[in-house]
Amino acid sequence: MSTIKQKTRKLLEATALTSVGAAALIGFNAFHVAAEAQPETAASVAAAPAVTVAHPVVKEIVEWDQYTGRFEAMDNVEVRARVSGYLTDVAFEDGQVVKKGDLLFRIDARPFEAALAAAKADLAGADAGVKNARAEYARGKQLVKRQVISQEAVDNRLRALRQAEAGYAAASARVTEAELNLEFTEVRAPITGRISDDFVSEGNLIIGGAQGGTLLTTLVSQSPIYFEFTASEANYLKYLRLDRDGSRVSGRNAAHPVRVKLMDEDSFDHAGSLSFVDNRIDRSTGTMRGRATLDNSDGFFAPGMFGQLQLLGSGEYDAVLIPDSAIQTDQSEKFVWVSDDNNVVHRQRVTLGPIVDGLRVIRTGLSGDHRVVINGTQFVASGVTVQPNVEELKTQEPAPQIALAS
Repeated sequence: MSTIKQKTRKLLEATALTSVGAAALIGFNAFHVAAEAQPETAASVAAAPAVTVAHPVVKEIVEWDQYTGRFEAMDNVEVRARVSGYLTDVAFEDGQVVKKGDLLFRIDARPFEAALAAAKADLAGADAGVKNARAEYARGKQLVKRQVISQEAVDNRLRALRQAEAGYAAASARVTEAELNLEFTEVRAPITGRISDDFVSEGNLIIGGAQGGTLLTTLVSQSPIYFEFTASEANYLKYLRLDRDGSRVSGRNAAHPVRVKLMDEDSFDHAGSLSFVDNRIDRSTGTMRGRATLDNSDGFFAPGMFGQLQLLGSGEYDAVLIPDSAIQTDQSEKFVWVSDDNNVVHRQRVTLGPIVDGLRVIRTGLSGDHRVVINGTQFVASGVTVQPNVEELKTQEPAPQIALAS
């Protein structure tokens, strides 16, 4: 019985030793598999992301500030008659271009012709009175020398002459007034421009005069034409400081160039010049009113037309330019990723300017020596080593040059 127990115990011990050996062998193999796999995983973790970097473009530029505004006619006239009467003729086609002095409307002239005839008759009577008074006074001077009449009688004749002359002057003025009223029965274009339609048809009785006169039509000049806009107080202060340090002359003292584009255009192709800056800041809006003048000899621009204007906003200076897509935002802070000589990326805070020739102006934070990450920014973070692919930045074709005011 003891012999059987001893054999069974030995068998169990041999089985246990076999299991332990198998477990050890499995653990050894697993250790070697893990050891072989670990270098490959570490290599994949350590692989640096590939990014595109470029040096900023440094070039001499002039900044252009952009504003929204509308075209306005240089001359805008409400056509009203100076005299009242019946409208007998409309002498233009609706919407046509008329020249200064062209006949627009005609009012029934017969009452004014009669008034002129009466005024001329009064003038003739006054002229006869003057001649008679002058002759009486001349005779009186001769008679007083012979002591036929008194000096008082001569003075009375002189007084009568002066009254006759005053009556003649008044009659002459009435003739002039009647002639003007007759002339005003023909309403003529005060300026050259494009006319609206006729607001009053023939046969209507119209009221003349500056106060309450009937509006007959409107007339606007065509060329040149104004473009009116408003600038913020901040921009106005910027221009003042540029003028003070000599970088840019004030718009009140120089006709700075402007460029305009219409709502259906992609580029600022219409050239003009700044012609007016108002004398005060508008209290309700905090803006300064400005005006540019453009040629409109072909009549393409119409008053009220919407557009955008670029105004010379700086003097010439060397600017640092990068693609707008390279700029990152962290709340209110703007920054870019830059790569150092060891290809380690770090964050660089920047201050932005306008877009010029397709690239963004960087006012502070960068120089031409920096290497800016322009592609692959989503793979980088501060302190990350990268594999940089260097690319050369190019600006877009610049806008047509406009001579700067000196």
